[in-house]
Amino acid sequence: MSNFNHAIEFAVDAHSGYTRKGTGSPYIVHPMEVAAIVSTMTLDDDVLAAAVLHDVVEDAGVSIETIRNFFGPRVAELVASESEDKRPDLPKSETWKIRKEETIEHLRATTDIAVKMITLADKLSNLRATYQSYMVIGDKVWNQFNMKDKALHGWYYSEVLKALGELSGYPVWQEYRWYVNALFGL
Repeated sequence: MSNFNHAIEFAVDAHSGYTRKGTGSPYIVHPMEVAAIVSTMTLDDDVLAAAVLHDVVEDAGVSIETIRNFFGPRVAELVASESEDKRPDLPKSETWKIRKEETIEHLRATTDIAVKMITLADKLSNLRATYQSYMVIGDKVWNQFNMKDKALHGWYYSEVLKALGELSGYPVWQEYRWYVNALFGL
């Protein structure tokens, strides 16, 4: 079985019972969408596996060591690159900007195009869902997040866009830019 197929099974199990903020859809829809977006940029099995697994450490409590044991060092490295230090001892709203600054700096510093592809796919999936909710409930959409300030979300997503400029030749980067403009006017 390929790493990607195994990763799908693993992620379905890890995210079982979880739903997405705002939509209530099964959480697994998000990592599958991320993998689908990544597949428009690469068909590398390990990168696709990491795309499906990108939230299992951060949101489902799976360790990087478990990812390494099941999927190998490359997949574990990519998943680790996508996992924020949530600082569980502090309220998420207090650490939000710090975590986002760390993500932006990491994206600026990395030379690993696969890390950038997975991040682009993750953020595009998030913006698609946010935009759909925004079209229904308007600015109330920001109340579903730990950070309620729309301007800070705009800052974050526009800085990520800049950090991922290397991917600007891909249609999904252009789509991401469209959502940043549509939601934040940036």
